[in-house]
Amino acid sequence: MRAVITVLGKDMVGILARVSSICAEHEVNVTEVTQSVLQDLFAMIMMVDISKCAIPFSELSDRLTGLGEEMGLTIHTMHEDIFNSMHRI
Repeated sequence: MRAVITVLGKDMVGILARVSSICAEHEVNVTEVTQSVLQDLFAMIMMVDISKCAIPFSELSDRLTGLGEEMGLTIHTMHEDIFNSMHRI
């Protein structure tokens, strides 16, 4: 099972490290990352494997959302099935 994590906000040191640390802490494997900085806006999309996640998906999502609030970022975590359903024509 996979999930998509998106991060948006003002660029600062440590965003990728902090998000990936939460993933590693809970046995979530980061399989793909794309990120860019446009002027001072940071944007990142991560594809992660949640099949071995040590906590419920909702708790992982809440922890990442909390990190976003702490850092002044918007972090969304979406299960791949929901992501695919939203983008199916």
